[in-house]
Amino acid sequence: MTTLAQRPAVNPDDEQRPADSAADAVQPRVPGLASDGGPRRRPEHAAHLSDEDVAALGAELDELRARIVASRGAADAAYIRRAIRLHRTMELAGRATLVLAGRHKAAWVLGTGLMATAKIIENMEIGHNVIHGQWDWMRDPDIHSSTWEWDFVAPAKGWKHTHNDLHHTWTNVIGKDSDVGYDLLRVSPDQPWKPHNLLNPVFNMVLAPFFEWGIALYDIETVKMRSGEKPREEWAADVRALGVKAGRQFAKDYVATPLVASLTGSGKAALAGTFAANSIRNLWAHTVIFCGHFPDGVEFFTEDMIEGETRGDWYIRQMIGSCNISGGRLMHFMTGNLSHQIEHHLFPDLPSNRYAEIAVVVRDLCERYRLPYVEGPLHRQIGQTWRTIFRLALP
Repeated sequence: MTTLAQRPAVNPDDEQRPADSAADAVQPRVPGLASDGGPRRRPEHAAHLSDEDVAALGAELDELRARIVASRGAADAAYIRRAIRLHRTMELAGRATLVLAGRHKAAWVLGTGLMATAKIIENMEIGHNVIHGQWDWMRDPDIHSSTWEWDFVAPAKGWKHTHNDLHHTWTNVIGKDSDVGYDLLRVSPDQPWKPHNLLNPVFNMVLAPFFEWGIALYDIETVKMRSGEKPREEWAADVRALGVKAGRQFAKDYVATPLVASLTGSGKAALAGTFAANSIRNLWAHTVIFCGHFPDGVEFFTEDMIEGETRGDWYIRQMIGSCNISGGRLMHFMTGNLSHQIEHHLFPDLPSNRYAEIAVVVRDLCERYRLPYVEGPLHRQIGQTWRTIFRLALP
């Protein structure tokens, strides 16, 4: 049985490389999992399952993954290309509106709205999912995890490390998954309380409209550098990469667009519009991500729960450590299908447009194996998330 100490780190190439056959599709994406048995202690909501039950559940999910991989094709490729065309058309229209007529209130609202929507689509449905390797199987060098750089201050490379490699491997494991609070917030009672947690609500209110900057600073892992877990040379390289990326983003949104707009007398309006568009995008991304991880019913885990973890146990941790947002097709699209957070955590490198059909099977599996399937409307998930953040500000 493989223990936590023996488990190797995730290879980013393994994480991003798509399976090319049904046989490859059922191999563990996470290396070092035990082939049989079970962990020292299973989570409360999975304690009723035997090792055989967990193995059977894992086999069913492997088979589901293989079916989706085998059925990927032209319709899926057309979907992501349509999304990219929509994003680019809306961004161009938004910038043009602000440049040409941003000084007029109605045009400013229209241009800002178009830009904000374009940025949301790029970040959520395109950038996040392309960087996960969901579309690598297309072999399109322009829509590939190794080449895509998203419209976000955080460089894609840093996000791949902290999000794809660490968060998706150690989902909600206290001490292993730094996405539990992003080294800033206390979002689980299992996290030790510290005096600065009294400012939990304040930190989150500031983080929300500037979420891309919070993620960018989090991705350079200053906390790990200070503790000696990350070499200072690597940290310095990440800081330089962030500086280059932030400079590009700043030049595009806050220099080039307002400068061109100044020729029509809309310079200040364009500057305000691009800032507002980024803020709206940040608020939406923050809301979707937090509502997929921190509402009531989502479980957190200790390190002893993952010692000896099998493939099936890893699947279970993803299911009960995530939460879905209910809604229609527009909601799912605008969240980048992260409203299907449970399915995304099970299969982060499968095409996002397939999560809805995967969800039908996963919901049935949870019912049959008596596992929770946490889901709720956006307003309820927001309320529960903020209530948790306020409550955990106190010891």
